[in-house]
Amino acid sequence: MAYPEMSAKQLAKEPIYLSSDNWSGAHPNIVQAMTAANTGMWAPYGLSDRDAALDAQFSDLFETETSVFLCTTGTAANALAVASLMRPGDFLYTHSEAHIRVDECGAPAFLSPGLQVEGVGGSHGKISLEQLDFALKTTVGGGLNAGRVGALSLTQATEAGTLYTLVEIDERIDAIRRCRRDAPIHMDGARFANAIAANDVSPADMTWRRGVDVLSFGGTKNGCWCAEAILVFNPTYAEHMAYIRKRSGHLASKMRFMTAQFEAYLHNNLWLALAQSANEKAAKLEAMVNASPKIRVVWPRQINEVFAVLAETDLIKLQEKGLHCAQWQPPMAERNKVGADEAMIRLVPSWATGDDDLERFAKLLGTL
Repeated sequence: MAYPEMSAKQLAKEPIYLSSDNWSGAHPNIVQAMTAANTGMWAPYGLSDRDAALDAQFSDLFETETSVFLCTTGTAANALAVASLMRPGDFLYTHSEAHIRVDECGAPAFLSPGLQVEGVGGSHGKISLEQLDFALKTTVGGGLNAGRVGALSLTQATEAGTLYTLVEIDERIDAIRRCRRDAPIHMDGARFANAIAANDVSPADMTWRRGVDVLSFGGTKNGCWCAEAILVFNPTYAEHMAYIRKRSGHLASKMRFMTAQFEAYLHNNLWLALAQSANEKAAKLEAMVNASPKIRVVWPRQINEVFAVLAETDLIKLQEKGLHCAQWQPPMAERNKVGADEAMIRLVPSWATGDDDLERFAKLLGTL
């Protein structure tokens, strides 16, 4: 594809925002739904008929009866989900670089006092089965002094933008349930839509049919304004969730605006269409990176995140010419793939990323 000539000065005037899908606004359908929800009277605190209908909408989507608890942030969704699962002395096992462990300022432990979060290593953001077995055996062997086997949190898609296969999910759930038969399973689905769009599997097959008890279902990164959902498939863990959410200050009075967002988000599978669009744009970015001798993909893209490595001096040039990207700390398992004078970056298109943004990015690479 040929791209029109653009000077460095022009590029600097037209920034390219690929730092995160959090930078994008809300999709017009969702804005329209929120505007429509701003009329009339609704019962507050999620007690209206529309709120109840949303529960049914999620239940239809996941093909099972689902308890739905809305909140405003992914951090709240993860922390509340975990709080509903944990007993005193429990360990929460998750990847050592998972968002729930390193990017939420201790929120899970804040809502579950005394919670021990055990980081388990593994390449490409996925929990190593061997290292998980070792961590579990260490907990069991330590007895009362160590604590006890609690819950497993899997991130789908992972912090590295990779995906667990269904078999890999089964293997990790089986591992913890060999130590604790009823071990609860949480899935962090901040980019669950992107994961589903990238796989020919149903939401049900990805979650409760594998043994997942609670899912943090993200909306904000994929076109919602401020809306996340905690979906509880196992009624054992739904019993106290309403009280945990209220006590932590995450029960919204005007829940109508979150409900309206999800009504529009789920209608006609908008959530999947937006995620598929973002994934496809990331595939184009990956192809552009692969075509450049100055930058390389670190591992193959699976969703809407491209991780790449380039010389630090080249990164500075791109940033000066308008590129907004996230400079990424190389994961422990992949740290040897980044040289001493190199930088790792993450490029994340969203549903709102335009073809013109991709064209400018291609042109920008050509200036190196």
